[in-house]
Amino acid sequence: MARILAIDYGQKRAGLAVTDEMQIIATGLTTVHVKDIFNFLKDYLSKENVETIVVGEPKDMKNRPSDSARFIEPFVKKLKKTFPGVKVERFDERFTSVMAQNTILESGVNKKKRRDKALVDTVSATLILQSYMNSLSRF
Repeated sequence: MARILAIDYGQKRAGLAVTDEMQIIATGLTTVHVKDIFNFLKDYLSKENVETIVVGEPKDMKNRPSDSARFIEPFVKKLKKTFPGVKVERFDERFTSVMAQNTILESGVNKKKRRDKALVDTVSATLILQSYMNSLSRF
């Protein structure tokens, strides 16, 4: 099997998470600046077998695209064009940032590290990926 990669795409940073090759465990990978995301992905995909990229889909409480969708949509279009051999999926990312902050808080991380927005982005990507995997309900 191949890996699944998840991206929590923001205006400044993109948090990334990835599964193992058996697609059982979601693990935080890194956070990169959005200007570097395509270079990072080209390098990563040249080394790892990735079958699907899941991009968080921001929605409001009425299930409509949120304001941040306006800068994510062009990213998704470019992603599909740049990596035509990789399936690109969208997945609801509502509440992932709040859940990520709570997860970090509960993990006992010190106050300085909890303020690290890159950590929140990576944990958010991991939550998106885990939720996506759960939705596939393969087990």
